[in-house]
Amino acid sequence: MIGIDLTSISRIQKSYERFGENFLNRFLSSQEQALCIKNDKTMDFQRLASFWAIKEAVSKALGVGICSELGFLDIVISKNSRGAPLVELKEGKMSYFGIKEIAVSVTHDEGLAIASVMITKA
Repeated sequence: MIGIDLTSISRIQKSYERFGENFLNRFLSSQEQALCIKNDKTMDFQRLASFWAIKEAVSKALGVGICSELGFLDIVISKNSRGAPLVELKEGKMSYFGIKEIAVSVTHDEGLAIASVMITKA
């Protein structure tokens, strides 16, 4: 199953500037939020938009969107040792959807972040 999402970095930045922590807490865990902070302690809006796009792409690949079956916080993003994103679902959701593996690719350019997700069923 495949999902893709395109997100405007400026739209995500404006939402963050308007709603602050409430916006972040709506779709990112504290660990994910920490990954979006640069070394100089400022927000990395490219990464923030990329994380939004990843979560939307996962929900689209599953064919449910963000809903009661699958919330933003059910989708967990981390990084591997080389800094590439890793995605999994919270405990119980992987089996609920019958998922074996989630692969993700993300990029950003010209003010946009794009995420592509491929999900392999168990």
